[in-house]
Amino acid sequence: MDTGNAAWLLISAALVLFMTPGLALFYGGMDRSRNVLNMIMMSFWCLITIPIMWVVIGYSLAQVPFDAAFLGGFDNAFLRGINITGEDGGMTLLTVAFLGMFAVITPALISGAVAGRMKFAAWAIFAPVWTLLVFVPVFKWIYGGWLAERGSLDFAGGTAIHVNAGIAALACVLVLGKRKGWPREGHPPHSMPLVMLGAGILWFGWFGFNAGSALGATGTAIQAFMNTFLAAAAGGLAWAVVERLRDRRFTNLGVASGAVAGLVAITPAAGYVSGMSPIYIGLAAGVVCCFAVTLKTKAGYDDALDVVGIHFAAGLLGSLLIGLFADPEFFGTETMAGLFNGGGLTLLGEQLLANVVAIVYSFVVTLLIMLALKYTIGVRVDADEEMMGLDLSEHREVAYHSDAVSGIE
Repeated sequence: MDTGNAAWLLISAALVLFMTPGLALFYGGMDRSRNVLNMIMMSFWCLITIPIMWVVIGYSLAQVPFDAAFLGGFDNAFLRGINITGEDGGMTLLTVAFLGMFAVITPALISGAVAGRMKFAAWAIFAPVWTLLVFVPVFKWIYGGWLAERGSLDFAGGTAIHVNAGIAALACVLVLGKRKGWPREGHPPHSMPLVMLGAGILWFGWFGFNAGSALGATGTAIQAFMNTFLAAAAGGLAWAVVERLRDRRFTNLGVASGAVAGLVAITPAAGYVSGMSPIYIGLAAGVVCCFAVTLKTKAGYDDALDVVGIHFAAGLLGSLLIGLFADPEFFGTETMAGLFNGGGLTLLGEQLLANVVAIVYSFVVTLLIMLALKYTIGVRVDADEEMMGLDLSEHREVAYHSDAVSGIE
């Protein structure tokens, strides 16, 4: 074990963990005040359930053996055979922990789409079941499985995490239906300070997300760190400029959303591009996602907090742009360089295939999970509970004293 690499991975794992509370604040601020605790609890539920599932069976199925084409086995189930006394001195255990942080935040991303109307009991079942049935197989195919063997690239989770969660979010909202009054009634963020604080925490944690995925304190980690920094800035700037030209104003929500879009887009490419490429990727993400979030109104699906418009759209965009900008200097093979670096269209084709596979599988299985829940325990609160707010109806708590009703203080 190299202690320097281990130290960086420990720090990165903690940074990725911190992203989930950051996401909770980001989503909580964007939702109505009567739902903020429910929104936060959905993220924290992932924090307390997914790690258990991950070490019991998730990691073993997702990574062991690493070269299994479709799914791993049970060799490391219940952490069997993983300890700190072997040759690696604990690096395998550290890798389990690091990857587990990604498993935690992936279903939490979906929660933003279902805000304000999903039964918490249904979410409590959905999150771990979805992680096991959808996240684990897709993660395996992308990292070590058949899609990786074909040559597709995903440095830190553009396809396995953001595209996967984004298309799953669409399946969820199609089953759930629209919020009462949407889109006729506006649903503005109830607390922009919470949104901006959450966005800042996400940006901070994303350095562990991307640079940590180098799995060591290496030159690739440094490049991924810089790429993450630049793409987020470019995404926020692009969204702000589009808003100014289109709506004649700059908004805090636009800057935060654009920065997150840039972060999502650079995630799959973070260790494969260099120079000005992350700026181009971030700018593209900011522009594309600024318009993508408006599609829900035209198409009629109620993605409450723009999971589809940001995570799916930016994740897919960033993954495909690897096929253009990938620099062979950073992954050691000229045959899989991007188009702009002399690699032709081969890599772009593999990126497209990997994303199509992930999209189809995730959408179909998520739809089946949601339908199974709908026709058993139900997935949606009733109209009165929705109007009351999920903080009270689902948790018997309130975030703000001014919201206390029915004797709840």
